[in-house]
Amino acid sequence: SPEDVVKQYQPLLRDLQQEVFKVLLLDSANHLLADETISVGILNGSLVHPREVFRRAILEPAASIILMHNHPSGNPEPSSEDIQITRQLCEAGKIMGIPVHDHIIIALHSYASFAERGLL
Repeated sequence: SPEDVVKQYQPLLRDLQQEVFKVLLLDSANHLLADETISVGILNGSLVHPREVFRRAILEPAASIILMHNHPSGNPEPSSEDIQITRQLCEAGKIMGIPVHDHIIIALHSYASFAERGLL
């Protein structure tokens, strides 16, 4: 669940001064296989490309993934860029047979889940 992910990763990401984009690799029972940092960006952004997001998921092999990044600003609301890249990554996942279960944005004291908001 998003709460489980946030409980584990919020302490690691909430105080960072740069945006960090991670992918969580899940097995067919939705257990965590591994996590990988895809990019470390600047204060308010990071570069993410489907090739890097799905590379390890293919090699692992993962049954599905969860996308996650932090917002150093403390505001968990998805930006238009967050929504756009999530749509792009979901489409790439469909093509490769590796579904994106969620995209979670972690902020200082809160989070936003694309799945909970119906944005996937």
